[in-house]
Amino acid sequence: MSGHSISSFIKIARGVGVAAIIVIYALLVHHVNTLIQSNITQFNVNGFGVIQTSTLGAILALAPLFLLVITYAFNATSRLIGIGSLLIFCVIAWILWPFIKQHTGLIFWLLDVGLILALLITFAQTLIGDRKPLCVHFAEIINGGQLPADHESYARKVTIAWVVFFALIIVISTLLFFFASLSIWSFFVNFLTLPLVALMFAGEFFVRKRLLTDLPTGNVMDAVHAYLDKSTSAR
Repeated sequence: MSGHSISSFIKIARGVGVAAIIVIYALLVHHVNTLIQSNITQFNVNGFGVIQTSTLGAILALAPLFLLVITYAFNATSRLIGIGSLLIFCVIAWILWPFIKQHTGLIFWLLDVGLILALLITFAQTLIGDRKPLCVHFAEIINGGQLPADHESYARKVTIAWVVFFALIIVISTLLFFFASLSIWSFFVNFLTLPLVALMFAGEFFVRKRLLTDLPTGNVMDAVHAYLDKSTSAR
């Protein structure tokens, strides 16, 4: 097996592994939320009993935050800062542990909204003033240089479309969390959000193919990989 084949196999295996982790995590989170909803329903119907706390839910709620902190710790400018940030996170998690166990649904909602809001801000801030819209930047990476005027105008509109899309996801998630059952909200967040993102990508691709000509052969993932490689080499 050639080096290129081994490299391709590793990339595919890594992608499959990441996808499997995401699916397993989503299934576990939905399982926890369904159990919580069941306890809430039983409490409301019978008028007695205590809504059980969820240790598994608390662990799942803290897992993404722990991953972010430990990633920051490994990439911190000094080992002292990295270890300190990790210790601070552990202390805060220990202090808030009882609250997190009793309000895992709220933590999951905050994580979901926080992630989508971060994406919204990432795209939206590039539309302010004379900044280059993010999709224009990605398209230039794929194109290998400055875009034709019609391509640039289209890419700017795509950036706006993503901002609107993320805003709608936040609104729907919030409405479902506060006005529907926890299990319904959980189903939307864990099993519908990513397919909707994929549908957004597919819809944009077909619109682009119809409206624009002389498109580069690359795709948005090529731009993301190039952007990440450029950011890594610049460090």
